[in-house]
Amino acid sequence: MAAQYCIGIDLGTTNSVVAFASLDEADAMVAVLPIPQIVAPGTIERRLSLPSFLLRPNGSLDESLQVPGIRSPFGVVGEYARRIASEQPDHCIAAAKSWLCHRDVDRNAPLLPWGAEELDTKLSPVEATTAYLMHLVDAWHLQFPEARFQDQQIVLTVPASFDLDARELTKIAAAAAGFPDTFVFLEEPQAALYNWILAQGDQWRKHLKKHDTLLVCDVGGGTTDLTLVEVIEEQGELQLKRVAVGDHLLVGGDNMDLTLAHVASQLFAAKGTKLNAWQSVSLWHSCRLAKEALLKPNAPASYPLNVLGRGSKLIGGTVSIELERSIVESTLVDGFFPKVSKDERPIQDSETGFQEIGLPFEADSAITRHIAAFLADHLQDAEKQSISHLLFNGGVFNSSAFRNRLMDTIQSWQSESSSAGPTVLGGIEELDQAVACGAAYYGWAKSHGGIRIRGGTPRSYYIGIETSGPAIPGMPRPLHALCVVPQGMEEGTECDIESKEVGIRTGKRARFRFFSSTARTQDRPGTLVRQWEEDELLETSPMETELPASDTQGLVPVRFHSKVTELGTLELSCKSTRSPDAWKLEIRVRDEAE
Repeated sequence: MAAQYCIGIDLGTTNSVVAFASLDEADAMVAVLPIPQIVAPGTIERRLSLPSFLLRPNGSLDESLQVPGIRSPFGVVGEYARRIASEQPDHCIAAAKSWLCHRDVDRNAPLLPWGAEELDTKLSPVEATTAYLMHLVDAWHLQFPEARFQDQQIVLTVPASFDLDARELTKIAAAAAGFPDTFVFLEEPQAALYNWILAQGDQWRKHLKKHDTLLVCDVGGGTTDLTLVEVIEEQGELQLKRVAVGDHLLVGGDNMDLTLAHVASQLFAAKGTKLNAWQSVSLWHSCRLAKEALLKPNAPASYPLNVLGRGSKLIGGTVSIELERSIVESTLVDGFFPKVSKDERPIQDSETGFQEIGLPFEADSAITRHIAAFLADHLQDAEKQSISHLLFNGGVFNSSAFRNRLMDTIQSWQSESSSAGPTVLGGIEELDQAVACGAAYYGWAKSHGGIRIRGGTPRSYYIGIETSGPAIPGMPRPLHALCVVPQGMEEGTECDIESKEVGIRTGKRARFRFFSSTARTQDRPGTLVRQWEEDELLETSPMETELPASDTQGLVPVRFHSKVTELGTLELSCKSTRSPDAWKLEIRVRDEAE
């Protein structure tokens, strides 16, 4: 059955949104899907976003916490889970998306809620993500029962900095939730820019000119995503080309909530109340609500923070303070958007030998320093040493205090010729809905010939090749890296890799190593990297597998052919130069069960 709608889904760290557009319409008319969810026991409301929180019950799920027509095998998803998180932190999962891209843990293992003692209620980051997506799929069916979700054109957004591992895990969760095989990924900053184009219509070209450079700054609940887009001209028409993406920066709204929790704990201590570990987690969730309330337009002067008491010494069962808006603004603006010089760089990780295992938050919370480093790395080859336009995205920028501070800081970096600072691309009323709406418009534009942002893969990919030579006791043989996908290779395209023959091991188990880079923008297919700086190439999950045996004895000499699929995954064909034999490797997350 032909698709009737394009559905854009923003799977957010703190909130998820679904938008859609009819493919039968000649003009893109994008709407946001109301999502039914539990807001209190026995109370269901339809809201335009679904908080990415999951309440894990001790036993079977009570009927008062179920939405008819919504599958809930993992627990309660949405507003009620978000509200109850401050009271039951041991049973509420948050920030699953951040865990999904945490390379140092087994993301298929039951980890969440992190730190909870009851192992029976824990889920893996993949299962939690499946729960959110399942809720969104069922919400669609409740409103459009005749338009099956699996038959529609689906665009699911991911951070631009998501590597192959994180994309593959998201794909697994989507498949489990009922997504069709034909769904596609779209980078969140690109989706935000598509939403701006949707808002401008045909007028967008009047706001931009050839050689303009746009910075999309997306600060959400869990991550900061930075993307540079250049305005180019082809056959007399202005086009947009994504030229750089930043590293995956785990700094955003979650860090701000933790910061406020630290400030609030000191206010509690000043009143003679020392919080225990359970209350500290509860306070973290309460501070999220306070931040959202105090940073929105026409916010109150203060917000009450209540933490449930534990123990006989606490009279009344709760402890309370008032958190003032002025404290929140000064703490968060100066802490996360300090006015720094363009030459400042992020503080590096602590050298402490023992550290608690948890989310790998950035050592430096100053987002402005991360932006300075990103622009220094990626504007050096640009025609201009400054950005001409700035697009804000993410719930953090609902606050004018953050927007104004970032604008002032970037303006202070600009060259004399750009002393006025970058122009803000405005006209977006709901930043929380921008990514989902942009994704829906992207799908509509694919079918109707609208503007497409060019860019391809946000990073280059390499295979690790062990060098030959005499063995040296206690030292592994040196490793070279062969580029098989250059940065910017378009999804759905493929190419032969021009290189010397490389031997592959067949007929027995072997470990294949892969690397990626956002820094090496000039490498082409076949470039052999013999040495690199520590942070220049990052290793992705290796693949351990046994390729079918070949008639050729020993290592089989091969050359490579690479293909980037529509989902952004890499298929690498290894073709023997001595026989018709060929093997295909799809770079994915290693199967821990193997």
